[in-house]
Amino acid sequence: MIIALYRILFLAAFLAIWEVASNAFDAGFFISRPSLVAASFLTMIANGSFFYNLSITATEAALGFLFGAIFGVGVGLLLGRLKVLADILDPFLITFYSLPKVALAPLFILWFGIGIDMKVILAAVTVFFLVFLNTYTGVRSVSPEQIAILRLMGAGERALIAKVIVPSALTWVFTGLRLSVPYALIGAIVGEIIAANRGIGYVLSDAAAQFDTAAVFAALIGIVVLSLIFNGIVRFAERALMPWKAGEDTREISI
Repeated sequence: MIIALYRILFLAAFLAIWEVASNAFDAGFFISRPSLVAASFLTMIANGSFFYNLSITATEAALGFLFGAIFGVGVGLLLGRLKVLADILDPFLITFYSLPKVALAPLFILWFGIGIDMKVILAAVTVFFLVFLNTYTGVRSVSPEQIAILRLMGAGERALIAKVIVPSALTWVFTGLRLSVPYALIGAIVGEIIAANRGIGYVLSDAAAQFDTAAVFAALIGIVVLSLIFNGIVRFAERALMPWKAGEDTREISI
């Protein structure tokens, strides 16, 4: 309760300093003011454009996150268990991972057009590598001695994956998923900024083109809201699939 109060006080102080500084230094054109940002934000809500564009970006980012996570976990498990195949593909995966995914956007426009498909694929590719690398690391970190003992006890590959490898790698998987949330949004928003006439990325780009700083900040609020929602969903799934982790977090807080 006290921490929440301090957070509210910090936010209030930050907004007050921002408002006063903007007026004192006549910097409204560059940093706007909280009052103007709030007015722009409320205007977007009133005319329905905020939730309309937010829902489009949320759909693109959510689908990209879902597909990227599924393929990332699947490929991570596969290469984590097949070391020879992992060694063969390693230089190619590292090369593609090193490439800034934003640079792929023009190519994706040529391949997939400017519709929602391009934004979903760009977000999925961005998410894929983070989830894949964390899943692969989690699978490879499982104790070989433990696997050897279970094999001696008659456990097959399916049982090893279901009972040992996946539970052991879950922490790594959810770390990758949490890290991927902003990157899913980056993929969707960059796609909208480059080629779109709707979505929060388009609102951001259009406001910047009109030098409407308040609307730019209002669009950023929408991005923050989406990020918080997605992070909350990932944390909820983590607690549901790893109840022991929630217990550990509670003990850490109490300490």
